[in-house]
Amino acid sequence: MKLYLKIWRQKDASSPGKIVDYTLDGVEGDMSFLEMLDILNEELVSKGEEPVEFDHDCREGICGTCSLQINGEPHGPDRLVTTCQLHMRKFNDGDTIVIEPFRANAFPVIKDLIVDRSAFDRIQQAGGYISVNTSGNTVDANCIPINKHDADEAMDAATCIGCGACVAACKNASAMLFTSAKVSQFALLPQGRIEAVERVQNMVRQMDLEGFGNCTNTGACEVECPKGISLTNIARMNREYLSATLKG
Repeated sequence: MKLYLKIWRQKDASSPGKIVDYTLDGVEGDMSFLEMLDILNEELVSKGEEPVEFDHDCREGICGTCSLQINGEPHGPDRLVTTCQLHMRKFNDGDTIVIEPFRANAFPVIKDLIVDRSAFDRIQQAGGYISVNTSGNTVDANCIPINKHDADEAMDAATCIGCGACVAACKNASAMLFTSAKVSQFALLPQGRIEAVERVQNMVRQMDLEGFGNCTNTGACEVECPKGISLTNIARMNREYLSATLKG
């Protein structure tokens, strides 16, 4: 395939960026999207030009660092996949592909397609943990009976990889889906009830401090999430937050 790429190039956070056009030939349908970018970069380096900077790690759909905005969609046109799992067979010969970083004030651009998502780390650090001692001679967690439905929902929430697609998909750049998933995975289990009040209050407070917008109720976050995190987590977090507020 021959593709026409329009890629956001930005030297650093303080420099203005712009879309730069590239033409890439010989792209095969079985290539992943990142492999296609690798080939582009090989050509750029061979010409003595600076390669396009993009983030990646596992390339197995686990870490979420490969996040890109592709033709206006977080992670591209496929569903329930990260950018590294997107294959070029989703595109056609002669297509124009616009590739940008995730857009949000809380995700400042570091360079080219790489953004700083440490805001998510700070939300997690505000309360996404339990204080129960899990080292040494502890009682087996399996001794605590947990309803299977609750355990399954907690596991579903825990599959959130923090890629930021929910933020990029939201017109308000809301982090409600991410934060609610991290709240829910503990709120549904007895081990997480100990700090439940402080957790939801601290994580929501940090989310607001980071500059994320409020929920739009459009559901775009769930549609674009590569792990299919459900909107029901946002409703659960709202209930948890209201309960925590009433308890003072």
